[in-house]
Amino acid sequence: MAFESTYTYQFDTAVYKGAVTFPTQLFINGEFVNPVNKGTIDLINPATCKAIARISVGDCEDIELAAQAARAAFKEHWGLKVPGAARSKLLHKLADLVDANTDQIAALEALNVGKTFHAAKAQDLPITSSVLRYYAGWADKIQGKSIQTTPDKIGFTRHEPIGVVGVIVPWNFPLSTLIMKLAPALACGNTIVAKPSEFTPLSALFLCTLIREAGFPRGVVNIVPGYGDTAGQAVGESMIIDKVAFTGSTLTGRKIMEAAAKSNLKKISLELGGKSPSIIFDDADIDQAVKWAINGIFMNQGELCVAGSRIYVQAGIYDDFLQKFTESAQCLSVGDPFSPGTFQGPQISERQFERVMGYIKSGQEEGATLRLGGERHGTEGYFIQPTVFTECTPNMKIVQEEIFGPVAAIMKFSAEEEVIEQANNTTYGLACSVYTKDINRAMRVASNIEAGTAWVNFTNWPDLGLPVGGFKQSGAGKDLGEDALENYTNIKAVHINIGIKI
Repeated sequence: MAFESTYTYQFDTAVYKGAVTFPTQLFINGEFVNPVNKGTIDLINPATCKAIARISVGDCEDIELAAQAARAAFKEHWGLKVPGAARSKLLHKLADLVDANTDQIAALEALNVGKTFHAAKAQDLPITSSVLRYYAGWADKIQGKSIQTTPDKIGFTRHEPIGVVGVIVPWNFPLSTLIMKLAPALACGNTIVAKPSEFTPLSALFLCTLIREAGFPRGVVNIVPGYGDTAGQAVGESMIIDKVAFTGSTLTGRKIMEAAAKSNLKKISLELGGKSPSIIFDDADIDQAVKWAINGIFMNQGELCVAGSRIYVQAGIYDDFLQKFTESAQCLSVGDPFSPGTFQGPQISERQFERVMGYIKSGQEEGATLRLGGERHGTEGYFIQPTVFTECTPNMKIVQEEIFGPVAAIMKFSAEEEVIEQANNTTYGLACSVYTKDINRAMRVASNIEAGTAWVNFTNWPDLGLPVGGFKQSGAGKDLGEDALENYTNIKAVHINIGIKI
């Protein structure tokens, strides 16, 4: 298909009708520009496998231009030169614009990602604008401490912006993940070079128009869609970029760490993969546990890092839970993301579709019982039936490896100590869920699971004030909450002599 610098997509669906126009070029130094090497990519609608639009993709030269623009903006008209109150005002304005364009952005997310329009509108977009407002509130509260030392000396700390922050985000929650990094970084006074996924850049490109409308100075935010092995690698290797905030696979996180170490030893924060356990005890509210566990693994087509893909059920309720869980999974509506009743859309790409189907095949070959699903849904698009395995053993690939798809492994346990050991038998440590009416047990188990987030009697419900991030090979650093601000500031100690003589 032909390349156009702007593209208009006409939606005529049951839940949204209207035209959405979005830029297709790179956003560098406040302008939409063509990439140096004129690279393009055709975006695919995963529900139909048909092309949506052709957009520009940048590579190392474009990342370097964006980094130079970000560095100039940081020195000339951002960073410590702009009061926190002014940064706050701009973030609030951007939040207002996101809210004003919720339907358009939700439609782009459903079209480009395959998630349902309802989920994008009711969940992703409210989170996006709320995160902007949350960090807008922090922008004029980035403070150090006055520290008592001796009568002859004054000591205090300053939390200063790092400089140019490189942001690399995945395709499953394109806009909300971008904002979770962009908002605190901007609140702290940093400038941005962001690389959205080459699969799902439409909401980020639309955001660029809102960034200009909000009045952010030129070069403060730069967005360059591109491939991971070119543009993404360039972000990690750049000698201008001071810090990288990354969400994605553990494999790519290792590459980011290596590139940072081999270049300018830039700071990094990584939110990586997961294999989260859901632990359901005999005394749990079984109907609620089934509903939350269904949401925990099948939400967003199973394409979420905190997915509760390992479900451990205590022996006393195992049979009852399994029956109810299977019946609920069987009733999930899989299909058109723009259909009002759809719960589960397609996987993001043919590659991801084949990857998930490969894990399903592996589960069968290794001896797990396929209780439900396991097949392609329909004949068009990258749809997979909700899939449930039982009789799983700890060393099976479907139990050990992140699948990133609608595949649940359900296992029986007897004792608390046993399930804690099984839950911790993984290289990951992103999240967990515990279901019980015994608050002492809930606290005990949550404390003993090696994971950065523990939900009790629910799951997949972030709170802006609480941090998100993993233990072990699930990453380093935090998103959300006050803790995320630490990713984007340098702490300077200032010592003032008021009486020491030599």
